[in-house]
Order: sequence, then C-alpha cells, then structure tokens
Amino acid sequence: MPVSGIRHEVREYVSYLTLDRPEALGALTPALRDRLIELLAQASADPETRAVVLTGTGRGFCAGADLRSGGSGAGERVAGDVARTLRLGAQRLIAAVLDCEKPVIAAVNGTAAGLGAHLALACDLVLAAESARFIEVFVRRGLVPDGAGAYLLPRLLGPQRAKELMFFGDAVPAAEAERLGLVNRVVPDGELAKTAREWATRLASGPTRALALTKQLVNTSLDADRSAAFAAEAAAQEVNMTTADAGEGLRAFTERRSPEFRGR
Repeated sequence: MPVSGIRHEVREYVSYLTLDRPEALGALTPALRDRLIELLAQASADPETRAVVLTGTGRGFCAGADLRSGGSGAGERVAGDVARTLRLGAQRLIAAVLDCEKPVIAAVNGTAAGLGAHLALACDLVLAAESARFIEVFVRRGLVPDGAGAYLLPRLLGPQRAKELMFFGDAVPAAEAERLGLVNRVVPDGELAKTAREWATRLASGPTRALALTKQLVNTSLDADRSAAFAAEAAAQEVNMTTADAGEGLRAFTERRSPEFRGR
C-alpha cells in the first residue's frame, strides 16, 4: 500500500526507492520504515527486478528515525520495550538491505545521519554526492549507536576508526568518507542520479543469481572461519551452476561473444 514519504518505481529491471520527506531530511517514521522493508522484500523476490537504487530528495538522504513521530518513547517504559522496538524496527530495516537478493545501491544525496547513515552503509555499493555527509549522531543524544552501527562500521573501517566516528559524532564530508572507504565514489551533485542509474543498469544486465550468491558470500565471510567460508563458496558455486545465466556465460566464453544474461 502507498505510504506518504516514499516514491517507488521500477524501470528497466531496476527498483528505485526514493525517500521523499525533504522537510524532515528523509527521517523515517515507523510507517515509512516498514514500507521500505516491504519494498526491499518485494524487490528481492521479484524476478523482474534485478537491482535496487535507494536515494532521497532535497538536502537529506535520511536523517535517521523520526523522533517527533511518536517513537521517542516519552512516558513510562516497560522493561524490554526498547530492545523489542529495535529488533522489530531499525535492525529489521538493516537486515532487509543486507538480505535483499538483488544488489542495492545507495545514492546519498545529502545528510545521512544515525540510522540513515547505517541504511546507506548497509547497501552493497555507495555513491555520494559532493554535498553529502555522514554523521554518527547517537553520542550527541547520549545514546548507544543502534541500527547495526557497531556491526557495520568496524567491518568497513576497523575498530579504531569506527570508535572515532561513534565517540565524537563529527560530520564526515563525502570526500573524507571516500578516503576512509565508507563510500565507493563521490560525484558532483548534478551527476548522482545519472551515475546511480548507470551503475544499476550494469547490475541489472548481470547474472542476477550469481550476484545474489556473491553478496551472500561476502556478507557472511567476515563472521566465518576459513573452513566455513570455503564450504559456503563451494556450495554457492554448486547452486549457481544450475542457473541459465551460468550456462549462458560459459557458452559465451567458448563462443567468444558477450553474454546475454536474463536473471535466471
């Protein structure tokens, strides 16, 4: 069902998800968060969707959870409420990105703060406009980083750099984020949508199941020992060799032509 604050369209096998609350810098209400989870699940299951682009409008990509929407927890709390809310909310959103069976590109158009920063960093590829910035705002509010921040950042930066960002809460401009390895590429603001479309088009023309299995292997490798990682790799290739795209890729190689992958 449509939810105010998000635009969704599928073009040329790419699902475009646009957070459209410029007045709130793309902050996520519970309804908007749940709709985003639903759309990612749809993209994952839909054979006509082969890549996803997540972006925002205005000066903000996503300013995190909308604490003015009633989710700040004013009043008396029951023990377990906060942990339960995180499991069913922010953590479920990040898991939806990590578990999506299609490659997800974040096109970060502006401020990505708190959960919004983690939403971008959970994506498989991150493009950032020159005006974008990333902020670990939690310490400014006296909070522990949530929404998978302590899971994602050490894997991207190492523990010391991750602690620096989380302890100080300073804004990280796009150029610095690229230098640190938080983003793949920084582009001029006016070229962000075009570049995201070009990258998504390339991914959508690729071997969709092979990309899904590759994503799964990479995402799980950091939590696995060598023997488990090797076993997962072998199992993934066994499964992948049953796909039509794998057969097409091998035939194209022997016939010395470019493959035509169909996502099957």
